[in-house]
Amino acid sequence: MRRIGAALAAANQPVEAFQAAVIRRLLRADRALLAGIAAYRRHPYHRTLPDPPVLWAEGGTRLLDYAPGGVGPPVLLVPSLINRAEVLDLMPGRSLLRFLAGQGLRPLLLDWGWPGEAERHFSLTDYIAGRLERALMALPGPAVLVGYCMGGLLTLAAALRRPDRVSALGLLATPWDFHADPAETARARAAAALLPGLEPVMAATGTLPVDAIQTLFAGLDPFGIPQKFRAFARLDPASDRAAQFVALEDWLNDGVPLAAPVAREALGGWYGANTTHRLAWRVAGAVVDPAALAMPSFVAVPARDRIVPPASAEALATRLRAPLLHRATAGHIGMAAGSGAEAALWRPLLDWLRGL
Repeated sequence: MRRIGAALAAANQPVEAFQAAVIRRLLRADRALLAGIAAYRRHPYHRTLPDPPVLWAEGGTRLLDYAPGGVGPPVLLVPSLINRAEVLDLMPGRSLLRFLAGQGLRPLLLDWGWPGEAERHFSLTDYIAGRLERALMALPGPAVLVGYCMGGLLTLAAALRRPDRVSALGLLATPWDFHADPAETARARAAAALLPGLEPVMAATGTLPVDAIQTLFAGLDPFGIPQKFRAFARLDPASDRAAQFVALEDWLNDGVPLAAPVAREALGGWYGANTTHRLAWRVAGAVVDPAALAMPSFVAVPARDRIVPPASAEALATRLRAPLLHRATAGHIGMAAGSGAEAALWRPLLDWLRGL
């Protein structure tokens, strides 16, 4: 502020006028932000896509079949445990699952569901060596596993454990080196440092609540949230872009709590100690090492990813044996469900699957 004051004095500009201009600019930004939030709240869009048939279920977890009776090998898509699975089946024209089904494949979606009394005690081993493996056993034969974000780490561990049930592995925006550069190291360790303060609520509820998870993700891009609502205020409410914004925002705001043991492993282990990259992460006692994977693999790295930095995902590709590395011109969510998702990810993934 002293430098600004000195510069204004040198230019014979009153400090008061500068302060007034700053306040006016902030008020305009606030009005635009509030207008965007109000426009989002009154928008009429709501999700209407029907769920496909359930092939298998356990607890709150369901295996959804998007091509019942399909003759091709199953392609099982596995999302993160944090957000709902709907991001891969967002809305008409923005569904990776329905796109693959329309191309003659047999895609299925593992919907983890809401953690109930049993799941609140689950560790990552329980989810991987338990739920995910039993979902694989419910399929008619070996499947191609495709994991998105955190789901990629889960599918990697499952593929290493059960190569008899997994024929190939796709990894979409999947983190590996959580300390890929100094800035990411600082952010990852800062997230891990929050664990002691979160312990009382996790002990009381058995989960890391949705609000806490939302706060952690908001910290990755604190200025992005107001910017997107200001931009939404300028959209035509009747446009496809407006409907897509509302669909994605509804999905983001409808999060899922994380089982407390998983939260401790992910925040303390992955983020704090970088156990994945250091080959210190174990599932059912076995080290998860991508170099031991002896099957075809596909790694999609979004160039504009603010949730999983490209360097973190590329480190996983480096560790795998001759993967097909696809650099997508998109962001973390846009690659999966954005207006350019078909070109950015869906078509390249389809080509790889057909090539198998």
